Amino acid sequence: MEPSFHLLFSFYFPIATEQAHNSQLISMENTTEVTEFLLVGLSDDPQVQILLFITFSLIYLLTLVGNLGMTELILLDSRLHTPMYFFLSQLSLVDFGYSSAVTPKVMAGFLTGDKTISYEACVTQFFFFVAFITVESFLLAAMAYDRYAAVCKPLHYTTAMTTKACARLLIGCYCCGFLNASVHTGNVFRLSFCRANVVNHFFCDAPPLLALSCSDNYVSEMVIFFVVGFNALFSVLVIFISYLFLFITILRMRSSEGRQKAFSTCASHLTAVSIFYGTVIFMYLQPSSSHSMSADKMASVFYAMV
Repeated sequence: MEPSFHLLFSFYFPIATEQAHNSQLISMENTTEVTEFLLVGLSDDPQVQILLFITFSLIYLLTLVGNLGMTELILLDSRLHTPMYFFLSQLSLVDFGYSSAVTPKVMAGFLTGDKTISYEACVTQFFFFVAFITVESFLLAAMAYDRYAAVCKPLHYTTAMTTKACARLLIGCYCCGFLNASVHTGNVFRLSFCRANVVNHFFCDAPPLLALSCSDNYVSEMVIFFVVGFNALFSVLVIFISYLFLFITILRMRSSEGRQKAFSTCASHLTAVSIFYGTVIFMYLQPSSSHSMSADKMASVFYAMV
């Protein structure tokens, strides 16, 4: 607006000019960003924090040894160079990945009492956590398809699940994971965090960050709901259809020993699927009004750290 025209407009419309000025001030206030967040954590009691530090240190050590040990064992033993164990080794690496995105910072907070995390570190933690969680979601679907091919199409299994096919499935899982993480990170951190910086969680996750924002987060909530819903629905459908045909094939087997062997290969995968998707649905696919942060934190411990 030209200076002369601005003066004339201010003279004839003083109320409108004042309202525009106030609106601009409010807008400037809403774009004031925090430089760090304070993570509430799981407890403020020092004795409880020591107990939690010891507990989570042992859990993280077991996760480290178990997942990396399994990956190394599968890598070194040529008899385990099959599609099933290939996906299992990748699942172990992904488990280690998203556990490492969260647990070290939580343990450091228990040990030092410093619960602050910089804005950039919060963005990074959130990005990699979402990326690895999404990769695991699609890996579980790929593993279900692998079991379907092994049990229902045994004669075509070696030609269907070749090394190239497994590599393509794995690359697809990682591409979807990092694309999804980019969408969610941009969706959450485009919001303004004015002066409040206390995150009611033990790591940077979407629900507490949305609750903390001073912007209108309705669109962000809808994006999370639909994107998480689409990813979960797609993976669950692949798993459900694969296991539907798989169970039909198993029930048609005449040998009880064959049925038992087929069921045993699927039991651990079904357990992992139930825990993973049950927690994801509980965390991200319920209305924000019904969110209980205490319940969310307890649920997060199971899939983020255990």
